[in-house]
Amino acid sequence: MGFWSNRYIAVAIGGGIAAYKTLELLRLLREAGARVVVIATAAALHFVTPLTLQALSGHLVRSDLFTPNESDGMDHIRLAQEAELLIVAPATADLMARMAGGHGDDLLTTALLARQGPVLLAPAMNSAMWSHPATQRNVAQLQADGIHWVGPEYGALACGDQGQGRMAAAEQILEAGRRLLSPQSWRGRHLLITAGPTQEELDPVRYLSNRSSGRMGWAICHAALRAGAHVTLVHGPVAMPVPWGAEAVAVQSAQQMYEAVLQIWERQEQHALPLSAAIFTAAVADFRPARRQTRKIKKEESGDQTLTRLTLAQNPDILATIAARANRLTQENRPAPIVVGFAAETQTGAESQAALRALGQKKLAHKGCDLLLVNNVWAEGCAFGSPTNQVTLLHRSGHEETWPLLSKEVVGERLLDYLTTLFV
Repeated sequence: MGFWSNRYIAVAIGGGIAAYKTLELLRLLREAGARVVVIATAAALHFVTPLTLQALSGHLVRSDLFTPNESDGMDHIRLAQEAELLIVAPATADLMARMAGGHGDDLLTTALLARQGPVLLAPAMNSAMWSHPATQRNVAQLQADGIHWVGPEYGALACGDQGQGRMAAAEQILEAGRRLLSPQSWRGRHLLITAGPTQEELDPVRYLSNRSSGRMGWAICHAALRAGAHVTLVHGPVAMPVPWGAEAVAVQSAQQMYEAVLQIWERQEQHALPLSAAIFTAAVADFRPARRQTRKIKKEESGDQTLTRLTLAQNPDILATIAARANRLTQENRPAPIVVGFAAETQTGAESQAALRALGQKKLAHKGCDLLLVNNVWAEGCAFGSPTNQVTLLHRSGHEETWPLLSKEVVGERLLDYLTTLFV
């Protein structure tokens, strides 16, 4: 069962042109298995019709405070109390002003006054309206009242302007809602993650790399953000957008990744932003061309039948370097982050699992990290780019766990849950 399965979510729609984007949010929630009820202001129904909202939500739209067919006349109380999350999208300037003033002059504002659970606003308006002092006063008041926010974003507005005021995308609103409803077991903690491949340039048009997609690192990043962590993500070239809320550092080569990680480590050593854990999922190239050609290598220049000899130089070992620094802190009785490595192996045959474990134990000792997760990329469902993975977890204490084939999202969640048991 997915996260949203059978969760009761109220989606409130304010009277703005961005109301059409809320239709996609309703579709995503229903597709994820949520039970959805829609509360629409009178102004909202000028932009989207009740029939459309009913078709997408699967329920009659609530818009009237004095609905004749409600026997007890307490629809606003029931909506406020029963929903696990109340999302307001779009939240217009007028609606936020009424909320900040404590008004209760329609179904939505009375439900908001009676609401004791989490409320998530997705503002949408012209940039001048968003930056107006009155709107910013209302934003500050609502934040002080415990209201949560997603957006607004900078971009093209309905009026043709470019500016701050665009409603967040439906996927981002859904993610913000998930984070609000998730246990915050990592709140106040800082996590470093490396992800994706590196590319080592041969010449201006060619490079050496590998098949890593970065999906495992992305899954851990999402899980950590949902658990409330501050995440610094150092990543190589990938085809996925950076998870919303992560502090991202994009690199290309192994040397660049090494330098970026060291900068983050030095910052944490100075206690500017201490690390609780460092998780190295990146498939870092072990070697790079010893000499990068300044122009494209031509095959005709290498002779008729012979290939140009490629000389390689070894790249720095990021995992071993950080593990050594963390071990040094431990020896000095200073706080040190938990260091986690990933190892992708290629094993075949009946003894592949035993061989995988033996390779993992050897690498764990060599790298000096606290924890190593080993997977066989030749196993079914475990290839680079696959949405699933099967890992064997090895701890330096000798503890071992082999997890079944799981989605990478679940692997990320399990890993974070395991790490929380190691914090003292």
